[in-house]
Amino acid sequence: MSLVSLKTELRQDLKLTPQLLQSMEILQMNSQELLEYLNKVSEENPIVEQEEPASLRSAYEELRQKASWIDGGLHGGTFTHDDTGMPERGAADRETESLSAFLCDQLDRKRLPKPLLALTRYIAELVDEDGWLNQEDLDGLLDLKIPQALIDQALSTVQSLDPAGVGARNLAECLLLQLARRDNVSPAVMDIVSRFLPELSRKHYGPISRELGLTAEEIQAAEKVIASLEPHPGRAFQPVEPTVYVRPDIFIVELDGQLQAVLNEYYLPRVSISDYYARLLKESDEQETREYLRQKMQQAKWLLNSLERRGSTLRACADAILEAQRPFFAGETNELSPMSLSSLAEALGVHPSTVSRATRGKFLQCRQGTYPLRYFFSRAIGDRGPSQQAVKRKLLELVRSENPHRPFSDQRLCQLLSAQGVQVARRTVAKYRIELGIQSSTARKR
Repeated sequence: MSLVSLKTELRQDLKLTPQLLQSMEILQMNSQELLEYLNKVSEENPIVEQEEPASLRSAYEELRQKASWIDGGLHGGTFTHDDTGMPERGAADRETESLSAFLCDQLDRKRLPKPLLALTRYIAELVDEDGWLNQEDLDGLLDLKIPQALIDQALSTVQSLDPAGVGARNLAECLLLQLARRDNVSPAVMDIVSRFLPELSRKHYGPISRELGLTAEEIQAAEKVIASLEPHPGRAFQPVEPTVYVRPDIFIVELDGQLQAVLNEYYLPRVSISDYYARLLKESDEQETREYLRQKMQQAKWLLNSLERRGSTLRACADAILEAQRPFFAGETNELSPMSLSSLAEALGVHPSTVSRATRGKFLQCRQGTYPLRYFFSRAIGDRGPSQQAVKRKLLELVRSENPHRPFSDQRLCQLLSAQGVQVARRTVAKYRIELGIQSSTARKR
């Protein structure tokens, strides 16, 4: 005989409905993603209709008259939703010729003996996208019973081609090949490249001066010559990255004497429910048709609700950012006030994840420029200190004003910031310096 125990358990479960998932997805879409999504939905759902009211065009042009710096990401000033796939103006009509093809073309015009031509073409194919060769690949030629003398001759031939420095096996060789083609290069420059590149990169002039008998001024002059060389001779043949256009989601403009946040919805179509299919849903006698249209109607209503929620949430975030950073947008300062995602969420009465989704991947354009929305979130230093962004700006200004012969150490920068009322630890200064891409005081010394 078994006993069955019954008990009541209270438990909270979060169930993500299709409507909630769609709402979250739309909320985190940026402008371009939302436009593409709406075009896709309108193709799949006959109940969803799109229209482009002429009032949007006039409203956008009116806004641009009041703020001439607005671009809005509309190519060439045109106002269109369709993507014709036309290449951008100024883009290359054909792909850049590859480096290996360029090298082989030069070799074919040199009238080399057939064995040497075949080997040089093979080596040219081994050159990587930076224009360098791997020594192990060359060593592998010996396993093919190719004479060392022929390998050396072929390598020398490849290294004589353009661009200068191609076919090098390390950085020093790459730079020396380029210097060999220049006139009036001092022996000191060649010696530094051959023996002291690591010391030169760390600004350790002492060992170079002692070994070569050079003054600091002579070393710095050689350094300028070396800095003018190209460590990646194949760079010009690498594919050009496509230009990425940013379409602002929010404008901060002055209207009627007041700064206002304006959503950039001028390019988006007006989405509505088709009257024809709404009537068909009510009048159709076919059960299958009614069920299909009922599902599509439900999806269309979810879409409209999600769009409304996205707009209201993004507008509330934009207004809160404007209020918190008003001195910045007014041009009174370049420094941001402390503001975090959690503090903004608390002010709006929403969950921080909602603010995170609403601001992710979106951009704001104002008179000062175009910024990611996340740029305006900068935590405070301490309880009531300035924002991290403000401290980084002060740090950058101090470095720019320093004596290049006696740059400030991290400890000295810490003291100078303290004199301005900013209390930060030395390790914090070092962290911010690295994030700003500023080298150490030793590397900055001239």
